[in-house]
Amino acid sequence: MRIRFLGTHTAESKDTRLVCFVIDDVLAVEAGSLTSELTLSEQKRISAILLSHGHYDHIRAVPSLAFNNTDEDIKILAIPDTLNVLSSSLLNDVVYPNFAASTSYLGKRVLELCPLEPLRRIDVEGYSILPVPVRHPVPAVGFEIVSKDGRRVFYTGDTGPGLSEVWQKIHPDHLIAEMTFPNFMSHMAKDAGHLCPQTLAGELAEFKRIRGYLPDCTLVHVTPQFEEEIREEVERVAKEHKFPIAFASEGDVLVI
Repeated sequence: MRIRFLGTHTAESKDTRLVCFVIDDVLAVEAGSLTSELTLSEQKRISAILLSHGHYDHIRAVPSLAFNNTDEDIKILAIPDTLNVLSSSLLNDVVYPNFAASTSYLGKRVLELCPLEPLRRIDVEGYSILPVPVRHPVPAVGFEIVSKDGRRVFYTGDTGPGLSEVWQKIHPDHLIAEMTFPNFMSHMAKDAGHLCPQTLAGELAEFKRIRGYLPDCTLVHVTPQFEEEIREEVERVAKEHKFPIAFASEGDVLVI
């Protein structure tokens, strides 16, 4: 399984991009920077997109991908609440045409909106996908993604602390987790449904208690304004607890 990180931050700037990664060039997870970081030919290879929830920084490039690839049929997989946000806020014939309907100006559908049922595993483009509910102010899921050769990765999506039930349902070789705020903002992180280094440490310890092992962990969704502080705090957590934690940056490739 080859994972290419297109965006790994909460904010867009000259040097940072919104969260999105692509697996084996065909399966996208989130759509924050999906079109801005891929060539047109690379975009054409994307056959399906997994969306964890409906916040703008995660769904933004879905209509852009459709606009750039009107001869394709692209699956958008998300829980119904997320699909409703996408349809009402972006694919609403005001901001963008409704590329999920045959009534668009194209006279055909470009996007197939596929509702996911939490905790029900489905097959998508040769991958086995398990959506698992996580803690966030809006309905949200993380995804366990299993390749044809049995390699497993779990992506938390945006989530706050309290992941014990999630850990009981997955068995990943690698964990891609969010890391949004530094420790001094821990109360804000909890209220907003996000993690900081000290809460991540607790969640990883709980994972090891429940599962008896700890997978390598890669962090995304970092707030650029606090990145230096977050990295220092995570480094201390990793050393203190001997947790295998790394950060993903834009353009990084991870092979599992």
